[in-house]
Amino acid sequence: MATENSNPYASPKAPVADVVSSEPFELAERGARLQAAVIDGLTVLIPLIPTFVLWYRVLGHRAESMTGVGLLGPLAGLGALAVIGVAIYDCVLLSRNGWTIGKRLSGIKIVRTDGTKASLGRIIWLRGFVNGLLGAIPFVGRLYSLADILFIFGKARRCIHDYIADTLVVKA
Repeated sequence: MATENSNPYASPKAPVADVVSSEPFELAERGARLQAAVIDGLTVLIPLIPTFVLWYRVLGHRAESMTGVGLLGPLAGLGALAVIGVAIYDCVLLSRNGWTIGKRLSGIKIVRTDGTKASLGRIIWLRGFVNGLLGAIPFVGRLYSLADILFIFGKARRCIHDYIADTLVVKA
């Protein structure tokens, strides 16, 4: 039976404690995150360099003869295979350890805010796909992408995609 001062429509009240990680972690430095992003960009670019060089050589001779044009398709396929190979390798590293090649070399990794391992699905879909989708919105997407990056200068050192995915980037 309800007392005179209690509201039967009020939400129930119960003490709730914050989840505390059993393992302490230290947030990654902004410079380490930038370094990891640059290295990850290079891991995609470096395998493409031979493809671009060959492609340029074929297109450079195009005016003289059309014999090399038939190589453009296979060269593009070779470049695509290189990028897919790096993406698969990064996915394996992310699912096992929470890091990419760049993050590993920079000594950082992705975890959930409670310190547990972030799943590959969370990393790919919430940190990557949703963030990319928001960035692809005409006009607003560019502002969103800029804001996403600038959020790292906050006290929590988290980008918007970190908030969306409930993740942190910490020292490994």
